[in-house]
Amino acid sequence: MAAADGDDSLNPISILIDELQNEDIQLRVDSIRKLPIFALALGVEKTRSELLPFIIDIVYDEDEVLLALAEELGTFTPLVGGPEYAHCLLPPLELLAMVDEAIVRDKAVESLRVISHEHSPSHLEDHFVPLVKRMVDGELVTSRISACSLFSVCYPGVSIAVKAELLQCFWDLCSDDDLLVRCAAASNLGDFAKVLEMDDIKSEIVPMFSNLASDEQDSVRLLMVEVCVNIAQVLPQEALEALVMITLHQAAQDTSWRVRYTVASKFTELQTAVGPEVTKTDLVPAFQNLIKDCEPEVRVAASLKLKEFCENLSADYREKVILTEILPCSKELISDTNQHVRSALASVIMGLSPILGKDKTMEHLMPCFLALLKDECPDVRLRIISNLDCMKEVIGIQQLSQFLLPTIMELAEDAKWRVRLAIVEYMPLLAGQFGLEFFDAQLHSLCMSWLVDHVYAIREAATNNLKKLVEQFGKEWALATIIPRVLTLSKEPNYLHRMTTLFCINVLSKVCGQGITTKHMLPTVLYMADDPIANVRFNAAKSLQEIGSVLDNSTLQNEVKPILERLTQDQDMDVKYFAQEALTDLSLA
Repeated sequence: MAAADGDDSLNPISILIDELQNEDIQLRVDSIRKLPIFALALGVEKTRSELLPFIIDIVYDEDEVLLALAEELGTFTPLVGGPEYAHCLLPPLELLAMVDEAIVRDKAVESLRVISHEHSPSHLEDHFVPLVKRMVDGELVTSRISACSLFSVCYPGVSIAVKAELLQCFWDLCSDDDLLVRCAAASNLGDFAKVLEMDDIKSEIVPMFSNLASDEQDSVRLLMVEVCVNIAQVLPQEALEALVMITLHQAAQDTSWRVRYTVASKFTELQTAVGPEVTKTDLVPAFQNLIKDCEPEVRVAASLKLKEFCENLSADYREKVILTEILPCSKELISDTNQHVRSALASVIMGLSPILGKDKTMEHLMPCFLALLKDECPDVRLRIISNLDCMKEVIGIQQLSQFLLPTIMELAEDAKWRVRLAIVEYMPLLAGQFGLEFFDAQLHSLCMSWLVDHVYAIREAATNNLKKLVEQFGKEWALATIIPRVLTLSKEPNYLHRMTTLFCINVLSKVCGQGITTKHMLPTVLYMADDPIANVRFNAAKSLQEIGSVLDNSTLQNEVKPILERLTQDQDMDVKYFAQEALTDLSLA
């Protein structure tokens, strides 16, 4: 330190000043990250007397620098002499908690909350609580916003008299003229409630809650839904109806759809918090109203909670409530004008099968399933097919197939090719749901028939499906069932069907490997290189290029190269071009 005293250029503060004057923001951020090193070099006394006052002077830098500073100060307690001197860190953090940039304020508040735990009760009252009061009384909106987050950490450690003062301060924030302050108070009310005694919750927090829940701005009211969950968790059951449920009913029927949407999104959390009896008497009717809400966003949010809400119902009345009160409302959503509502319903309604059992599923859910399977929206159909497992486990694959197959066949033969395309694209998913035995018996022929559909998009989708099916069921299955049927198409009179053979071979070669491709599929491609139709011949050349990557060099040289060289002499320009492309790509030229 003697050298440092003799040469001011080596003083840590001087070094820090120089670094923080650099025009490069990243270098200044890096300097802030090194504050602990400077503090260690200075020692605890000079850190308190020199470094912290200097830090206060730089609280006007770029936001990136201030963010790093707010984060570092949260770990500074050991560097200023331990918990006894933790209050020395409050002034710079207080300033940071009032800046305009929200992310900096949030980090400063986070550090203040950490440091509060290192204060003794007397230091809390002497240093931390006065800071909170100053911020509550501050003219800056940002000051009052940040203050809202500090009550829950200092309240438990102070005297009864100071607690009363803090409660009055929080009341002031809840009735602040500025919307953002009231929003901040609403956001923190739940955390504050968790550290209060039960009598104070009933006498102070619940009135605050009711006041904010009836705020003129929906931005405040929707925040109270989350608070409702927190308060309901700590209140005794007998107090819920009188103190909370009235406000919850108001929120569920609020004129703002955003508030109702928030209620729907948090509904199962509310259900868990209030318990089974209140759920039966109050939440079931509220859920019905949300399911039938005039806004589609609310109906979507409520629909997504359908399965979980029903699962959480008490076993004493679950089935009766579902069948008589929940399902009738839910069935109306099957014909909802908004596809997102129908999609949300399709993603969860099959989850009711295990709750209702086999007979009730067949009677009540199967009609819903079949109706949604025929929906005009692809996403609705996809979601219903994706959830077949739930129903399959309850009623069994045989009975499910009796209902499912006629609908699949109806969709597969629909006059509109886009409808057929949708069911084609879902076939691998269905195959995975039902398994190999069912697929071979019921769906295999249907899949192969799509390869000769008169619409190219159907043939293309069916071809791509083969690869997915082989990935599920294995190449041995493909060799026994798929490949023979594909190869027979090479003899079809319709040249479009013959071309489909080539397209199928292209995708199958990738999953079947070298052995099967060389022995079973390559001969067909070589044979089709002599097809009378030029389109077939140049597609044969393209197929040889495609499957060449899985063939060994000997096969390429002895079987593929001669055919491609002959095709380069073809009369058709396209055939010649693609043959030459294949030779070049396979390094056979």
